[in-house]
Amino acid sequence: MKMTIKSLFLVFTLVMLVACNGDDNITPIPTTLISKTYEIGSIYDNNVNGTAKIIKNDDNSITVELYLTGIPTGDSHPASINYNTAAEGGTTAITLGTVDGDIGFSTITFSTLDDGTAISYEELLSFDGYVNVQLSATQPNQSLARGDIGENALTGVTKTYVLNEKDLPETSGTIIFSERKNGEARAVIQLTNAVSGEIHPAHIHNNTAVESGAIAFTFNSIDGDLGISETNVATLDDGTAFLFIDIIDFDGYVNVHESQTNIGTIIAQGDIGQNELTGVAESYVLNEVDVPEINGTVTFYARNNGEALAVILLENTVENEMHPAYIYSNDIETPGSIMFTFNPVNGNTGISKTNVATLDDGVGFVYEDVLGVNGHINVHLSNAQLATIIAQGNIGVNN
Repeated sequence: MKMTIKSLFLVFTLVMLVACNGDDNITPIPTTLISKTYEIGSIYDNNVNGTAKIIKNDDNSITVELYLTGIPTGDSHPASINYNTAAEGGTTAITLGTVDGDIGFSTITFSTLDDGTAISYEELLSFDGYVNVQLSATQPNQSLARGDIGENALTGVTKTYVLNEKDLPETSGTIIFSERKNGEARAVIQLTNAVSGEIHPAHIHNNTAVESGAIAFTFNSIDGDLGISETNVATLDDGTAFLFIDIIDFDGYVNVHESQTNIGTIIAQGDIGQNELTGVAESYVLNEVDVPEINGTVTFYARNNGEALAVILLENTVENEMHPAYIYSNDIETPGSIMFTFNPVNGNTGISKTNVATLDDGVGFVYEDVLGVNGHINVHLSNAQLATIIAQGNIGVNN
């Protein structure tokens, strides 16, 4: 069919108009405008991530553009800005429409909250809220992606503590505290080999793990199927302010329990704050004495606050017996009096763990003092048989 130049021009113009009209609702706003971008995603699915871009328009309205990758296709995902932090959850403040699952994009412009309250770009950047993208309209309680914004946004400053296995072999993990713009913190506990089908309570306790102490802060429980919990940290359980900066210097430790009904079974544990171990340590040999083949080591681990964790590890200890252990003054050849008392060595495990902060008379005795002490260690068979020494070794300047 023969077409004139005029006909071709008309067809080309029509195609361009249709294309532009079909693209109007997904075309990003020009990048020359003032904007702030927040990360959004899922702590439960590493494949889902993206951004929420908040844009200040020339007419003082606000546009929010959501970009997501790794999301289910073929469906629309309702989105909103909700009150509070993502860890706390909250009701909808601003409806953001839906994210197209096939292209992972949505955009909407507004100047008020859903209740009609006016909101400016600057106010949204200090808003107490988070972006929430739902899996689908029929599953409104299942979040596909979330991200804290405004005063709840993360600064990028984090602190990670190790949670070691305790009563349940091979269950361990980490707790990551992330600082928020308002000074609060997001706490994410991640466990490997959590108990499937179980809900694990978790707390911060006062003191070191070897000393134990009362509960100071309660986390959201860990889902055993996912091994993850997320909690906002702003106050202790008694209402005292407890911000990110307070965590770093806190005298405490974290316990993760098997269940609410088995609270005495601790599946993971770790010292935090000032009690965290620095990685500096000193070990001493404990040789056999009166009982053949019982020997081992004592290792002193430095803490952030200068104190120490003392771990005695002995081989071939006596089953069902508790072995008292002490630091005595002077060396083995000229023994003196008891200076420091360890927690007894458990004969079933051969292990003793003790916090070292003061001598038995109350005089300060921290990690650096251990390295310079004029002393030695005796481990005894039992309280009833203190004269029988099962392991012994010089420490400090006598090593």
